Amino acid sequence: MIHTNQSELAGKTVKIKQDVKHFQQPDFGGSDYRVEDWWDRIAGKSWRDCNGNLACIVYGIRAGMAYPSIPSDDEVLYGKVGVLGHLVHISEIED
Repeated sequence: MIHTNQSELAGKTVKIKQDVKHFQQPDFGGSDYRVEDWWDRIAGKSWRDCNGNLACIVYGIRAGMAYPSIPSDDEVLYGKVGVLGHLVHISEIED
């Protein structure tokens, strides 16, 4: 599914929940996350269909390691922690 509307978080800086784990960044949980938009709006397709895209591969590994706490759907944002781009499921964002 491609989101038809921009994420309400697009252009905002939000916090990643403190308990979110990332195998490459031990301090990922609690980080500031600058949201660009839903991943599928940026790429034009689901994160699952972006073969060879490093951000999608890393997200897939993270989601697999955290299953079932990260749903396997397209409610996935693209944004940055520092200068690095990351995919984050909407459920990993603090309210």
